[in-house]
Amino acid sequence: MSLVIGLTGGIASGKSTVSNMLKEMSITVIDADVEARLAVMKGEPAYQAIITEFGEGILLENGGIDRQKLGAIIFHQADKRQRLNEITHPDVRRRMLEQVETAKRKNEKVVVLDIPLLFESKLTSMVEKTLLVYVDSDIQLQRLVDRNNLTIADAKARIDSQMSLSEKIKLADAVINNNGTIEETKQQLHTVLTKWGIKQK
Repeated sequence: MSLVIGLTGGIASGKSTVSNMLKEMSITVIDADVEARLAVMKGEPAYQAIITEFGEGILLENGGIDRQKLGAIIFHQADKRQRLNEITHPDVRRRMLEQVETAKRKNEKVVVLDIPLLFESKLTSMVEKTLLVYVDSDIQLQRLVDRNNLTIADAKARIDSQMSLSEKIKLADAVINNNGTIEETKQQLHTVLTKWGIKQK
């Protein structure tokens, strides 16, 4: 039997860092962001639906979707964000579940679904355990400003578009506090996996 873990966290909380640690342990990580990008490529069903909804102004010269232009629309308009999710989420879910089934057929002991909006999108039915990467709000804001070269206002809009990390703590089966060093984060991850009976390489 494979244990399916849902890995989540807020934007700039350090979820990718934890995801990379899991990959280094030879654990299969299926990334919702990667699948979301693939689901909106030219030729995919969601691609045409997005253009119909948002217009051709969001396209790059090569016909691909300009994620920055689309992001600028959806991070400031909740109804547009909702519409984009309605278009893309079914395809993303299907793609991820296909990969979970493949991992199960290979008898992998654990599979991790890296889903930023695990709780917001009510996708916990896809996983058996949930692991949250937490960071204090002031650190989260500063990391996002530094990482994406955003203004404080734009960074806040992106953070506010998600459920707060303090709310997510109440919903998660386990929490990794990522305010400290990489080594402290790694130690917490090992502790959680051991508690869940996962042998680590």
